[in-house]
Amino acid sequence: MSGAAKVYLVAGVDEVGRGPLAGPVVAAAVVLDTEARVPGLADSKQLSHGRRVVLAGQIKALAHAWCIGVASVEEIERLNILQAALLAMRRAVLGLHRAPHRVLVDGNRAPRLPFVVETIVGGDRSVAAISAASILAKVYRDHLMERLDPMYPGYEFAANKGYPTPKHRHALRSLGYCCIHRRTFKGVKECLPNCVLTLN
Repeated sequence: MSGAAKVYLVAGVDEVGRGPLAGPVVAAAVVLDTEARVPGLADSKQLSHGRRVVLAGQIKALAHAWCIGVASVEEIERLNILQAALLAMRRAVLGLHRAPHRVLVDGNRAPRLPFVVETIVGGDRSVAAISAASILAKVYRDHLMERLDPMYPGYEFAANKGYPTPKHRHALRSLGYCCIHRRTFKGVKECLPNCVLTLN
């Protein structure tokens, strides 16, 4: 429409998966439409799985843009978990089909980006776009670990999502680690490799 006001786009960014012993680290970037609010946004950790899934669908439908960024287990091993998380964030932001004017990142560290960037400690609880990113990243990673579960039986990835639960630690001690485990992490590096399981 002629003369329409230019929309100022703000992207919220968050990541999930720093703490698990297995699987990638995942980030999301979301540019919310301020005219189409998504009710009930909150830090993904405070929401049930079912509520996160419902909100993820609404976020995708109503956002100006959204994108998922992933850093693999191999990149975590090579770079360290912090740098891999920042890489996943950078991929998520640069993958947006509409470039933001400003980027708000949860926490106190941000990836290098060709945009104005601000870090916000606790942003996943206080900034709607960051909350939305937290939800999308969590839902994506959870579904990924559920899909990987039957490929690597015995570790219960569908249940623990790669986090160090007592059952997961017991499986590592009895089975050894598989190729989606983070071999440099404490609790994994002490175990023997499970050479039978490979990722195709």
